[in-house]
Amino acid sequence: MCANSDSNQPSSAQEKLSAVVERLRPLHSVLGSPDPGDWLAEHEETGQSFEQYIDAGPVTAHGDRRVICIQPIGDFAAAQRRVVDLAAAFIEQYFVLPVRVEQDLPLSVIPAHARRRHPSWGMEQILTKFVLRELLRPRLAADAATCLAFTAIDLWPREGWNFVFGSASVRHRVGIWSIYRNGDPAESDESFRLCFLRTVKTATHEIGHMFSMKHCIRYACNMNGSNHREESDRKPLALCPECVAKLCWATGADPAERYAGLSRFCANNGMPQEAARYQELGQALRER
Repeated sequence: MCANSDSNQPSSAQEKLSAVVERLRPLHSVLGSPDPGDWLAEHEETGQSFEQYIDAGPVTAHGDRRVICIQPIGDFAAAQRRVVDLAAAFIEQYFVLPVRVEQDLPLSVIPAHARRRHPSWGMEQILTKFVLRELLRPRLAADAATCLAFTAIDLWPREGWNFVFGSASVRHRVGIWSIYRNGDPAESDESFRLCFLRTVKTATHEIGHMFSMKHCIRYACNMNGSNHREESDRKPLALCPECVAKLCWATGADPAERYAGLSRFCANNGMPQEAARYQELGQALRER
């Protein structure tokens, strides 16, 4: 486990990031009461402040462990492969860490006992806990801060669940996410953009968990839990003030420079609303 406590970093780093939280706080909306069927309507969670995050000794990227590895599993159509490649580039900007896409693994690496046909809907599904425990953990590279598997097959975590968009192990720095429920990226430019946005929301959320970030219950934030597609689409791609401070603590990223890179990426890849939002947040940090 790759973990640092606040004793491993100067107190000035925590003070600077705490100041970032206060400067960004007015620009973020407090999370309202959940609708029936939403995540917080069905799951009781306590949340996690920036200070609580540091006190817990979170997993961080440090030393030689600074690469985010992406492990494709199974086959992808051409447009789906474009989503994978563009998502890797976005993740690099989001966490300000190098990203490496590993050589594809065939679907045959998933044994029969870790697959099923959904009992009501009929689609093929992969058991997430097998991928996390049996596939990714033994393959975790020495330079990997985290490793996230990517597949076009639907996912389910255990009996009693219909599906999940993605799943991650906080302790072991591995996760998986699926493009299956994100729409057809080959249908049109707009469908590609929507599929990509849904994909990176899930990917960055799961990687956040691998850096010990819990679900956010205070603000509208990419670290909010999601129970269904409408709820997932509703949450923003940007992190709240507390969670962006956690990410910067874990990766060593400069918040203002991170926002500038994300704004450029979004502007260059057909995401004008997201570009404007990141520009607004970065500008708040540059103003004195």
